[in-house]
Amino acid sequence: MIRVVVVDDHDIVRKGIIAYLGTEDEIEVVGQASSGNEGAALIIQTKPDVVLMDLMMDNGNGIEATKQVMEKHPSCKIIILTSFYDNEQIFPAIEAGAFSYILKTSSATEITDTIKKAANNVNVIEPKVAGKMMSGFQRGQKKAHDDLTEREMEVLLCIGNGMTNQEISEKLYIGIKTVKTHVSNILSKLDLNDRTQVAVYVHRNRLMD
Repeated sequence: MIRVVVVDDHDIVRKGIIAYLGTEDEIEVVGQASSGNEGAALIIQTKPDVVLMDLMMDNGNGIEATKQVMEKHPSCKIIILTSFYDNEQIFPAIEAGAFSYILKTSSATEITDTIKKAANNVNVIEPKVAGKMMSGFQRGQKKAHDDLTEREMEVLLCIGNGMTNQEISEKLYIGIKTVKTHVSNILSKLDLNDRTQVAVYVHRNRLMD
């Protein structure tokens, strides 16, 4: 028997989920709560196998509740069940220890399947959430120079070649003042202090290859 606690501040949602789970022979709902703090205390006390946890609640959100539970009952599998799938919610929830992340648009069958999979140590990430996670990861891998304009990139490479402002001006057919503006923008965007650091950045990132 899979022992489950449901934490959601919407009575209709919570009671609807519990009613459906009551039809499942393999699942027993051992508790329910309407806030994060109440839910965390209940989970720590009852030690269920799986938890369905909402995110946005008063009196303690799902992320904080997940952290509390993981500290006291780390073997518990917490399934985030929410309407939100922004990076501001996804990554903190996963970092807090959430095992699976699904949306409230999931069918009742999908929710019960996710619970059963969690009990068998198989996590489920909603496709929309997985897509967000991947795009967030890719953004995390983006290099600082990806934000440079095409012209700034040209100036960057010239600096990497050890060229002076005058030489860059002549090579790119732009005025000295314009070159200085580009250099200033490059230093700001790359968070560097001087041309020497820029040159090091160019070679460290193999931009001349």
